[in-house]
Amino acid sequence: MEAKWSSLVSYGLSLDALQDFLPLDLTLDVKTIRYDTLKVAKRLEAELGDEQPGCIEGDPSDWDLLPPPHGSFTVGIDGGYLRNWADKKHKFAVIVGKSIRRFEEGEEDKTPSLKRFGFVQTLDTKSKRRLYEVLHAQDLQMNQEITFLSDGDDTLRALQLEMSPKATHILDWFHLTMKLTVLGQFGKGLVHCDAVLGEAIRDQIERLKWSLWHGQVDKALGKIDDLESAIEPFSETYARFNQLVKALAELRTYLVNNRYLIPNYGERYRNGQAIATGFVESTVNEVVSKRFCKKQQMQWSKEGAHLLLQTRLRTLNGELGAIFKRWYPDMDLEVEEIPVAA
Repeated sequence: MEAKWSSLVSYGLSLDALQDFLPLDLTLDVKTIRYDTLKVAKRLEAELGDEQPGCIEGDPSDWDLLPPPHGSFTVGIDGGYLRNWADKKHKFAVIVGKSIRRFEEGEEDKTPSLKRFGFVQTLDTKSKRRLYEVLHAQDLQMNQEITFLSDGDDTLRALQLEMSPKATHILDWFHLTMKLTVLGQFGKGLVHCDAVLGEAIRDQIERLKWSLWHGQVDKALGKIDDLESAIEPFSETYARFNQLVKALAELRTYLVNNRYLIPNYGERYRNGQAIATGFVESTVNEVVSKRFCKKQQMQWSKEGAHLLLQTRLRTLNGELGAIFKRWYPDMDLEVEEIPVAA
């Protein structure tokens, strides 16, 4: 209960709850609660296998002998930032992801399987192993389709590679449209300078979005060339002209670096296939923001945040009770944990 409660609410609130509800003779304090919770997390970390460069097992001849896979996997990966206790002027990245295994109608009549995972990016040395364990806990087979969605960050892309021979890697449409939204804001500013030419440029931005929606990267890059030429008359009249030029250059680089991860989003959308990590945005909120209190500007050490993250993930996944039963076979846990719904 100590580990579970402190993974869900602050150490102080956990202490109050333990003292109010349990007849404890020993004296507890916040430091003890924190120490015990992180001790559980350290034991979880010690059980994690060694890191490995790739997680693909066997070879194609072995995969052909596997039974037909049931369901399909969708994995979304995103991140957030926490204030650094040791370096108060900076923040550090926390990577959070969600793996969902869905079954087609009539496929063994199974409900979707959902697992969350996460780690502190600059501290963790076993990120691939961590994701591997999550996928295999959901019975991933090497002949099973799996779709990875992320924002194109090099680190996140490297995490996904060598996980499955049937993997499809897609640049998240949500993050791509965020960059196009920024261009749209610039377009509104151009209209105030010259209504006719400004509206024409806004129309060009919409056509750029249309090309990307249909996976036409070469056309999109050509439209960026056209935009760079079209905005030249505003070099002296638009106060944010240099920022607009920079935004277009950054978008070009982003598309070039991720061109092989850009599908025909429209076609995928019509077929009911995943195109965005909106479902991970909510995971970042429930895993990071609600416990690590980003709105209150709480500060964390990298190790403390990483370890607390591990107990919180096990709690949200409904796994902590089973882990304690395995560690302490004689422990009587009457309440069956239920994973938090997506």
